[in-house]
Amino acid sequence: MAGLKLIVGLGNPGAEYLRTRHNAGFWFVDALASAQGERWGFDGKLHGEACKARVGGSPVWLLKPATFMNKSGLAVASALRYYKIAPEECLVAHDDLDLPPGTVRLKFDGGHGGQNGLRDIAAHLGHGRYHRLRIGIGHPGHKDKVTPWVLGRPSAQDEDAILGGIARALDVLPLAVDGQFDKAMQWLHTAGTGNGERGT
Repeated sequence: MAGLKLIVGLGNPGAEYLRTRHNAGFWFVDALASAQGERWGFDGKLHGEACKARVGGSPVWLLKPATFMNKSGLAVASALRYYKIAPEECLVAHDDLDLPPGTVRLKFDGGHGGQNGLRDIAAHLGHGRYHRLRIGIGHPGHKDKVTPWVLGRPSAQDEDAILGGIARALDVLPLAVDGQFDKAMQWLHTAGTGNGERGT
């Protein structure tokens, strides 16, 4: 399978949303850019902030949509078009209610699972054939509490767990960028269980 050329983090723009659970996708690409000393720059034609990083020696574009979460598809579709990148070469990092804080999972294709950013990306692309990094934020326990939960800040303990999961995902990212998704998944999905050994 082809490697990655574009990594998109989903979130809501604005300081008031910065540390909210819904911005876990932003946390991921911010951590990647920060580790490389890259600076974000707004690009109107991409409807978001972009920068270029090197992951495992390969150049990769990073993108944070400047639209709100439920309009994320506009930025993703614009970037794929502008950079001439196939959806299969794109990874979208997003918060996931169905995984506990600290759990991160890679997957390819599938539905949106109620995540509004993924829903809008599907509407723009007409399919779901791109890679996802599911960053667990936990579930409040009742569907009526979901909106304030995702737009709220996690506890210090949960935030540490989420950031730990992001760090593990960054560890395996060079494998994914290189197209070795099975190996990246194998390591990431067994990390923390005592039997995960990352291959080279």
